[in-house]
Amino acid sequence: MEGFSRINYSGVVFSRVDREDVRGPQHLKEHTLLYIRSGRAEVVCDGRRTPLLAGDCVFLRKDHRLVVDAWAPEDGQPFQSVALFFCRHFLHSYYRSLSRRELPLDARRNEEPVLKIPSGPELESLFLSLTPYLDSAESLPEEVAWLKRLEGLRCVLAADRNFYASLFDFAQPWKVDLLGYMEENYMYDLSVPELARYTGRSLSAFKRDFKKVSDLTPEKWILRRRLQEAHRLLAAGGGRVADAMLEAGFKDPAFFSRAYKREFGYSPRETPGD
Repeated sequence: MEGFSRINYSGVVFSRVDREDVRGPQHLKEHTLLYIRSGRAEVVCDGRRTPLLAGDCVFLRKDHRLVVDAWAPEDGQPFQSVALFFCRHFLHSYYRSLSRRELPLDARRNEEPVLKIPSGPELESLFLSLTPYLDSAESLPEEVAWLKRLEGLRCVLAADRNFYASLFDFAQPWKVDLLGYMEENYMYDLSVPELARYTGRSLSAFKRDFKKVSDLTPEKWILRRRLQEAHRLLAAGGGRVADAMLEAGFKDPAFFSRAYKREFGYSPRETPGD
């Protein structure tokens, strides 16, 4: 897209819009901390709109479909944002460094997909320190990117102790990482009993635990996730419907077409591009 650029430095992503507004549907696979440096933006998720101005920071929960609209300032300056991605490996590493005495065992997972983070000296200092990399062609070293993500993670945890339950959902006492496993394996032809066995649970325990992390049954979650992936592939363009169908985990073209149209309101071949 002309006038738009995005650079990913090991989980620290700089985005810039110079000449046109941007509307971008996304499916977040990782928890994300998004900061608006200049311009304005709006995050739309589940029919709710969260407006963001320069200086605002928002936490975006993983496993949600959302749309981010971005507008450049009217003074001719570009829209700029910084996103810090908290992948599973990163979160596992940080969790292992914590003393168990530090953990708020009464923390409860917040189901909201979009949460504004209050501004404070630590948060402002974090993003101010990234400004030189936004304004120059200098790349962000990998070790610096890791440290900046650590700073961002600590700011999130300091803002609300309930974030412990959301971010470290792979560990007790909050919940096991069922969705993490299913996210990595939804495209494979695994039955629910097999999923239970591969995650170290009885079938009844698997179903009970899954109800804690999703309002959908495992079968419906897998179907929706496959449809989302097929939609992403088709919207990106450059591929055939049959290839997207197979890559997402579908085997039956007729079933895929019916389910796809029921979910999105149009057939796979009618999918609009990004």
